[in-house]
Amino acid sequence: MIVRGQACRGLRAAGSACRRALSTPSFAPAGSLAWPKKPRVLILGSGWGGNKVARNLDGNKFDVRLVSPSNHFLFTSFLPATAVGTLEFRAVQEPVRTNPNLSQYYQAKATRLYPKEKKVVCTDIFKEKEFELEYDFLIIAAGCKTNTFRTPGVDEREGIEVFFLKHLYHARQIRSRMLECFERAAMPARVKPGEVPTAESAAKRQEEIDRLLSFVVVGGGPTNCEFATELKDFLTKDVARWYPDLVDRVKVTIVEAGPKILGMFSEHLIEYYLAGLQRKEVDVRVNTLLAKVLPFGMMVWSAGLAPVKFLTENNNFEKGMMGRIKVDDYLRVPDTGGCVYAIGDCAVTPEPLPPIASSAEQQGQYLADCFNTYYYKPEFQSSSDEDLPLPGPVPAPVGLPFPRFMYPNSAKFSYINVGGMVSMGFGDGIVDMSRADVPGFEFGDRVYKPSMRGYFAMAAWRGGYLLKQLSYRNMMLIPMYWFKSIIFGRDISNGY
Repeated sequence: MIVRGQACRGLRAAGSACRRALSTPSFAPAGSLAWPKKPRVLILGSGWGGNKVARNLDGNKFDVRLVSPSNHFLFTSFLPATAVGTLEFRAVQEPVRTNPNLSQYYQAKATRLYPKEKKVVCTDIFKEKEFELEYDFLIIAAGCKTNTFRTPGVDEREGIEVFFLKHLYHARQIRSRMLECFERAAMPARVKPGEVPTAESAAKRQEEIDRLLSFVVVGGGPTNCEFATELKDFLTKDVARWYPDLVDRVKVTIVEAGPKILGMFSEHLIEYYLAGLQRKEVDVRVNTLLAKVLPFGMMVWSAGLAPVKFLTENNNFEKGMMGRIKVDDYLRVPDTGGCVYAIGDCAVTPEPLPPIASSAEQQGQYLADCFNTYYYKPEFQSSSDEDLPLPGPVPAPVGLPFPRFMYPNSAKFSYINVGGMVSMGFGDGIVDMSRADVPGFEFGDRVYKPSMRGYFAMAAWRGGYLLKQLSYRNMMLIPMYWFKSIIFGRDISNGY
């Protein structure tokens, strides 16, 4: 009986080992021509580019693996609304592991790259332990970080009074600090036992209240303008109800180093947006660099882009402007055998693209189409040092409301301008299609392309971004939160 039990346990152990061997992809040693059934595609980053390519790769053709310190994709267009409580945090993110095409996810940061060995060294974000990952194809979509331009005090006060607006935890910090400023301003003046308040101490207290209720937004791009208008809506509709004695003392200022805000939009739409900001009593200062001279209770800084640590500490690829990785017309990193690609804000193409979500998303779609159509074939799975073949034509990397059949197929990546939208809080906004690669209306020798402003622009902004959600859950939750903020107001508690 003992021998039979041991034999059974041995058979079960052997069966488990076989199942593990079958379920775990095996990789050929360097120089070998034997390849696994599914080449491994390793993606670094879960932002607009990385998420797009990961969700559109065919899991039946590739072993798709993703490395990112964030275990979710963040819909950054709704981040300003989240920071003031119009939307809740869960409604603007999609967990990475809900991707059905993903073989494995690692919550870690990539630190070093060895292209010849086809290895990436990563560090997990919990215990900071290093581990190696092999790949057949590598897609670098590491994004970028906020550039402070070495402005004194910004890095030192980051997370205390100065906040960026790029990640979900930034929105949480902003929301918490904003409510803290109101609660501190509502406190009575501190008086020591037996001390008689003086006119000087009272004046200092009033100065402190004015400082706490001064909110400075550095940068005149769409994200900052949307945050400023969302903040003003919060002030007029919610702060006025719960802090009636403070609402008239609140000041919101946008500081832009350039000559105008929303520089990528048409002049008449910029003027309309500026008029709307004036109606909302938002102070706009252009051609201004010294934001540090303004007293403030909270500063939101989103004024530029800088390369992440993975780019600055790896010299395995040629760098372009702002330390970004140079890629060719096929998004390949030179001198890597055609096995390494870079997309999004961490890459620079021969014709530089605007650092916006649409650029990264289109690059991700293009790569997914190339992989699904060509890169799974044997001729693209050579382990020699020669460059892999170039892909053939693929459809244009756009989606609804821009049908792909409207544009020609291309083997090279071709960016398609789909226009721009900016919200101005509830009931207002602008949509600019003047430079978009879409059909226009011909009147004689001129071609007019549609642009909108006001309520219809706001409806287009909300409807367009709502349709881009990755799950029906968020498609349902987001309108519910919009309705809740209109009827019942925004939450003013610090609880998450």
